[in-house]
Amino acid sequence: MTTTLGAVFRPQLAPERLRSVVRTADAAGLDELWLWEDCFREGGISTGAAALAWSERLRVGIGLLPVPLRNVAVTAMEAASLHRMFPGRPILGVGHGVQDWMGQVGARVESPLTLLREHLLALRALLAGETVTSKGRYVALDDVTLDWPPPGPVDVLAGGMGPRTLRLTGEAADGTILTADTSADGVRQACGLIREGRVAAGRDPDGHRVVVYLLTATGDGARERLEAELVAEGHAADTGLGVAGDARAVADAVRRLAEAGAGTVVLQPTGDEPDPEGFVRFAAEEVRPLLA
Repeated sequence: MTTTLGAVFRPQLAPERLRSVVRTADAAGLDELWLWEDCFREGGISTGAAALAWSERLRVGIGLLPVPLRNVAVTAMEAASLHRMFPGRPILGVGHGVQDWMGQVGARVESPLTLLREHLLALRALLAGETVTSKGRYVALDDVTLDWPPPGPVDVLAGGMGPRTLRLTGEAADGTILTADTSADGVRQACGLIREGRVAAGRDPDGHRVVVYLLTATGDGARERLEAELVAEGHAADTGLGVAGDARAVADAVRRLAEAGAGTVVLQPTGDEPDPEGFVRFAAEEVRPLLA
C-alpha cells in the first residue's frame, strides 16, 4: 500500500510566512503541501502559484476553491496556466465553500449541489480542451474554448461531506477531498458513496483519488493543543478525531485512514502550531519513512 503524505499551510498564518514553509517542505522531501482558500484570508490561486514557483519538486494542492465565488472560465484559465507552467505539480480542488461565508459576500446560491455539478462538468471539459456551451441554472458559457489548455489530462478534485455531495464527486470529479472531521469509518462510508456515484455515471468505480485531512499535533503540549482545537470546532475532546504524539503515533493514524480507502493523507496542524517549518519537516523526515 502506497500512501501519499501531505501537510497543510494553514491560512491563519500570514501569507509572508508561506515562502519559508514551502522551501522547508521542498528540501525535506514532503510529497504535497496543501493550501486553503478560506474567507477572508488568502487567495488559493495566488498562494498556489507562489508555492509552485518557490519549489522544485513539491506538489501543491489547493483544497479548495469555493465555486460560488468563481466564474468557471476564470477557474479553468488559472488552473490551465498552473498546469502548463508547473507540469505534474498542481492539484486543484473545488467545492461548495462555507455557506455562511458565501452569504457574507452575496454569493450564496439556492442549490449548491446544482452549482457544483455544473461547475465540475464545465471545468473538466474546458481543461480537456473542449469547446463548451452550457445553459445551466448557474453556469452559462457560449462557445468557450481555452487557448492554452493543459497539454495532457489533469484531475479536478471536489470537496464533499454529505451523502449527495459525495455521490456527486464520484459522478463528476476525479477525486474527493474529505475534511479532518472524517474518521476511518467515515472514509469507508465516503468511499462507498463515491463509488455509487461513479457507477451511476458509468465511470470506472475504482478510478478515483481520495484525500483526507488529519488534524495532527506533535511536540510540547500536543495533546492539549489537539483537544483545545477539537472543542473549539464543536467536538468532544475524546471524540477520537485527530492524533497527538510522536511520528509513530501519527504514522499509525495515517495507516488507519489509508486502510479505510484514503490514497492521500494530509497532516493538518492545529491553528496554534508553534513551528510550521518544523511541522512539515516532521511530516517529511519522521512520519513519511514509517509509511514506506
